[in-house]
Amino acid sequence: MLVLRSVLYMPGSNQRALEKARDLNADAYIFDLEDAVGPASKNIARQNIIAALAQGGYRSTVVVRINALDTQWWQEDLDALKEGGFDALLLAKPNNASDVLRCIEEMSHVGLQDMPLWLMAETPECIANIESILAVSPQIKALVLGTSDLAKELRLPHDPLRTGLQYALSRCINAARIAGIDVIDGVHGQLDDDEGFANICEQGRLLGFDGKSLIHPKQIDIANQCFSPSQTQLQQSREIVDAWRDAEQQGTGIVVVNGKMVEALHVHEAQRLLAIADAIATKK
Repeated sequence: MLVLRSVLYMPGSNQRALEKARDLNADAYIFDLEDAVGPASKNIARQNIIAALAQGGYRSTVVVRINALDTQWWQEDLDALKEGGFDALLLAKPNNASDVLRCIEEMSHVGLQDMPLWLMAETPECIANIESILAVSPQIKALVLGTSDLAKELRLPHDPLRTGLQYALSRCINAARIAGIDVIDGVHGQLDDDEGFANICEQGRLLGFDGKSLIHPKQIDIANQCFSPSQTQLQQSREIVDAWRDAEQQGTGIVVVNGKMVEALHVHEAQRLLAIADAIATKK
């Protein structure tokens, strides 16, 4: 089971950051060729990422974000990455299903037809088309919210509660669940506010996100803790699974745990949380 509690962006132009990722405990890294890399540094960023991938040594999922389809760089990005060595490709700023199909077609041309594809959701047009976008191909495995770009496009004022983003966030989560893929919340840019970051992680968890995208290693532990099942949740989950199993063996139609009626939906959620805990334990 893939766990994506913490997904850390690493600028491809920063060779030291790419090296440091080998010693960090994020669940995934996004080696970035897009927003974090200026136009003059695109080539060196590609070279750094290719060299880092060739050296290997990463213990977590490695994703490479390429430039958007309306730029001059995205095809060069794909061509440079044709040897693979990473776990997924992330497409910046797709607006509609046609954009995604175009990317998938070009991926096939360079030999990346089997590479899992992640998508950014960071434009109003993308939000309006998100269900059709995610239905394009089973090659799509995750959706990452680009909340900074989206807030800019929507002309939203800074708001720690993200009031103006709630519609877009919830719609993306719903679309991701329909598609059966993971969905990752956007970044929090205030690095000197651990409490605020913890609160925004908790908001994302309550909304239904699987994890948080990050811009600094100091955010990893908070995200990992927030998006991990608590010990109380795990204990309750074990009790639910055990009681359900006992009831099946005894042919009992009614299951009650700690005074609460248990149905199949509770069992499925308990099993999901236990699977997440097992996957986390395997990573350690």
